[in-house]
Amino acid sequence: MKSLFVFSGLLITALILPPVMADEIQVDYKTFYSHVRKIDNEDTAALQFAFGFIHVTTGRLCEINAARISTQKQQIPLEVSGENRFTVPSERALRMADAKIIIDVTEPSNQCDISVQLETKPEYLKRYYTFEELSFLYKQYEAFFNEMGSFMSFMMPSVSGLVVQFEDQSLTQTMANGYSITQGSLTLDEGFFEREKPLNLPVIPLRITALANK
Repeated sequence: MKSLFVFSGLLITALILPPVMADEIQVDYKTFYSHVRKIDNEDTAALQFAFGFIHVTTGRLCEINAARISTQKQQIPLEVSGENRFTVPSERALRMADAKIIIDVTEPSNQCDISVQLETKPEYLKRYYTFEELSFLYKQYEAFFNEMGSFMSFMMPSVSGLVVQFEDQSLTQTMANGYSITQGSLTLDEGFFEREKPLNLPVIPLRITALANK
């Protein structure tokens, strides 16, 4: 079955502050570092992990008021997107310093499970793509899946295309190349890449992720 490659609901050991501070989550930086270090190389330089917290009842992302990296010597604010996701740097020094990621959420922290999403970095999002640019992104995802599959192939899917997502989830239209945007999502399958054509989008997308076969 084809699916959007998203890590969701991963179990992470988090230090939850006492009930009086139930809207604050504290997680060891090394937990996030275990993810980001996997793409800290040239073959996956266009990719990032975006972290958030899924509400266990509603399935939506918990609202993040603020997030920061905390060490004994400094407090580093993290930018939170409109979708309530954030990224973290890949810094071995922070892991060695036993840094913490502190997230201030609106909902009770015990209702929020971590969600990890692999996506393209914002600088690779635009309206017009040459075939070579799209092929580059495709190969970045292939490199990640191949690397992960080298030691856990029985669990990892394979890349079969790209999924372009738009902020407007109601966006639906057929484009000149015959492919259709449906409810804010455009699937570029293997057939699209066999044609070796460019892509002209109506608006800048929100993200590009991998289309994967499990």
